Amino acid sequence: MTIFSYIAVNDAGATINGNVDQIDRASAINALTKQGLRPVSITETKVKTVGVAKKQLFARKKVKSDQLVMFTRQLSAMISAGVPLLRALTALSDHLSDSPLLREILLGVIKNVEAGSTFGDALAKYPDNFDDIYVNMVRAGEAAGILDEILQRLATQQEKSMSMRKKIKGAMAYPLVLVSITVLAFFGLMIFIIPEIGKVLKDLGGANAKLPAITQVMLNISSFLMVPWHLIIIIAVIIVGSVLFLRYIKTKKGKYRFDYLKLRTPILKKIVSKIAVAHFARTFSALIEAGVAVLEALTVTSRAVGNAVYEEALIEAEIQVKNGKTLSSVIEANPLFPSIISQMLLVGEETGQTDRVLVKVADFFEEEVDTAIASISSIIEPLMIIIMGSMVGLIAISVMLPIASLSQNIK
Repeated sequence: MTIFSYIAVNDAGATINGNVDQIDRASAINALTKQGLRPVSITETKVKTVGVAKKQLFARKKVKSDQLVMFTRQLSAMISAGVPLLRALTALSDHLSDSPLLREILLGVIKNVEAGSTFGDALAKYPDNFDDIYVNMVRAGEAAGILDEILQRLATQQEKSMSMRKKIKGAMAYPLVLVSITVLAFFGLMIFIIPEIGKVLKDLGGANAKLPAITQVMLNISSFLMVPWHLIIIIAVIIVGSVLFLRYIKTKKGKYRFDYLKLRTPILKKIVSKIAVAHFARTFSALIEAGVAVLEALTVTSRAVGNAVYEEALIEAEIQVKNGKTLSSVIEANPLFPSIISQMLLVGEETGQTDRVLVKVADFFEEEVDTAIASISSIIEPLMIIIMGSMVGLIAISVMLPIASLSQNIK
């Protein structure tokens, strides 16, 4: 492919400058003509291949969420203003210097649309950046002629999801820092402090001095960690175990078991279930509002809910709905979903406003998630402080007991 710089005139007589990526000059002229532009000047732009190779080597594989939201909103505004799709995509791609990956994707989408593909089908060729929800809603918007409205809804939904992810990461940041400090403090005490204390105790009590059991255990752990290859083995076991665990939970069976375990963990289960229900309500409502059929909406939502257990439940619900049952009755029979979901679905089915009803449900559960995250954070913080205090207290006891014993012997 070659990049051509062009100067063209649109239907209103305005002059437009930009770049187009095509095989040859004739293809560039043809592409501009399809966008309703009359080329005045087309010049081939030379690109340094070494620089491109370096950019591709270190480029991100996935577009940032905020960049995707901004692109979606801008495209919605341009289409709503009456700008043709190809011209809107070209204009946006020309001003994406801060996101070379998104620009590259848009150039590929433009080529596919020019070749006769629909916008939704062109986006489907980039599943790492445009998921099933995005693609299916765009297809529904194209079919119904309301692509600008659908893109606006997509941007809103993406912002909600991004906001929830940020809140969860923010809530987990402080506990993770405390855990890291606790682990580092433990190894630091065992490697640098306890050995020195052990020497002092042996100097005071002699080589045959009988130390309390807790002190002896601490000294044994310290002696074990002081051997370099023992420490290397521990670090290697932790790294290998972490890698194997991450690879296991990426498999279908491993993900299901891990998600099932989270739903059975006392502290996590409330947050995990509420997040999954909120994702289900918002995604399903957005697809229904876009005109996607219920069965197809269930299929797409099951893959976007973020939990393998809920995914299996929604797939089973799809089968039962296909057999003639109402979605509200199927959801009501499943203990994974709170009763409010089935009740609101029933209201939506009776009034024909399932999408609006579920949006309210999604808002409610997202607020519940915020509250639950805040409460868990308030529990985890003192818990970690207690753990750190217990560790320091344990070490202090292991030191003070033999000193007290030795002082008695001296008396």
